[in-house]
Amino acid sequence: MRYSILLALLLSASSLFGASTTSIEEANAELAAVRAEAVKVKEDSQRAIDELAQVKAQREEELATMAAQEEVLQKNKSLRVSVIGQGVAPMNTASPAQAYALAKRAAIADAYRAIAEKVKGVRVDGHDTVKNMMMQRSTINTYVQAMVKNADIVETTFKEGLCEVEMEVLISHSDFAK
Repeated sequence: MRYSILLALLLSASSLFGASTTSIEEANAELAAVRAEAVKVKEDSQRAIDELAQVKAQREEELATMAAQEEVLQKNKSLRVSVIGQGVAPMNTASPAQAYALAKRAAIADAYRAIAEKVKGVRVDGHDTVKNMMMQRSTINTYVQAMVKNADIVETTFKEGLCEVEMEVLISHSDFAK
């Protein structure tokens, strides 16, 4: 529509000033080139939109496949959640026994946190500060809030100041139905 109005204006202006037919032909050629470029840009845009839609469909299919493979807690069934917690012995301890006890305590707390993350999920809060189009500060906080009961320590290992505790808990649907 715009191009036809532009062509009509060119024709009327050329008739007023006595322009030759070659300038009209040049204008028509330029108009045809602009139209061809607009068509090409439109085709490229459509191709990009189609590619994005295809990628989105693939991602959704991958997520659906992952969700289907994930264990879901069903009624009258139990699910065993197993994690490994790690704790490091502090350097300024009075004895090796104290170092072991503190490392084990830290590993148990880490295992409880890991169980809570697996069962209840993690809340993630983020905040970015931008000044003059440059990142000034980025802060990410994670929160877990859960009550973990009846967790059992399966195995404890202590090597070179690192204590690892394997912990598991058996959960059932009735634990969450309250």
